[in-house]
Amino acid sequence: MATPLRIATFNLENLDDKPGERPSLPERIAVLRPQLLRLRADVICFQEVHGQEFPGEPRKLDALSQLLAETPYEWFYTAHTKTTRDEAYDVRNLVVISRYPIRDVQQIKHQFAPKPSYRKVTADPPEAAAKEIGWERPILYVTIDLGAGRMLHVLNVHLKSKRPSNVEGQKINNYTWRTMAGWAEGSFISAMKRVGQALEMRILIDDIFDRLDVTGEPEYIVACGDFNDDKDEVALKAIMGPVEETGNTGLINRVMIPCEQSVPESSRFSLLHLGKKEMLDHILATRQLLTYYRGTEIHNEVLHDESGAFRTDDKFPESDHAPIVAEFILP
Repeated sequence: MATPLRIATFNLENLDDKPGERPSLPERIAVLRPQLLRLRADVICFQEVHGQEFPGEPRKLDALSQLLAETPYEWFYTAHTKTTRDEAYDVRNLVVISRYPIRDVQQIKHQFAPKPSYRKVTADPPEAAAKEIGWERPILYVTIDLGAGRMLHVLNVHLKSKRPSNVEGQKINNYTWRTMAGWAEGSFISAMKRVGQALEMRILIDDIFDRLDVTGEPEYIVACGDFNDDKDEVALKAIMGPVEETGNTGLINRVMIPCEQSVPESSRFSLLHLGKKEMLDHILATRQLLTYYRGTEIHNEVLHDESGAFRTDDKFPESDHAPIVAEFILP
């Protein structure tokens, strides 16, 4: 009997439930819940899920629970990022929900790629020595039991955006840089974080392949999330490992393929920025899993562009990212 498997990724854009905040959580749920139902997903990777505080209780993802209530997803298995106190992070949690049982959960951060050291050259006052540069969020790695001895390895990630990182003494305010060089260095540091975590993700993927080579299990691996990079940019290429770049055909079975390649180019975008279509969210699959691939949907028909003048969040209860779903039919 065939096993249908629909895998989705969706950046919910700062999902929270703060008193007096606009748009309110009920306003957001009214728009987001139909989007989730349309996905008809078996597995969803969420990004930017904020935690909520309750007196005497660990921080938890109550806003997400309210969003999923009264839907089939309410009963799905759930895994999310946690602090050392075993509670949800304050902001930007990664979450995986699954119709099938989640057997193992890991958070990977600087386990395969140590923090690089760098001395900022435009900082004011100048930095006397190099400091470690780390990434803000871990990779959420879950193993899902599809039955019949088949395990699905899901990597959920939210890489650093292209927004420049802070450089001491180089900003007048949150939106204004003092010098072009300071802005350029901030952009370089963000790129270092983004590509550095992409390296860690690629090493993790290779580690999974190594283990599956030993056990003989199917190579069912997907890397999902907000990569803040298109497929032709360095971070995503580092994770994909295309043969055109490595020159090694012996590695062909370890290439990760962007599922959105089957979507017509005119519709292949998950975010709008200053009127430009950008594909920043991806579902990457192994060649073996691609054997059973049926297609990808990018639900961007009503996607708005928040980057224009006077377009504040209170006007847009939906997310500024489009949800993506890839369908497979396993034998």
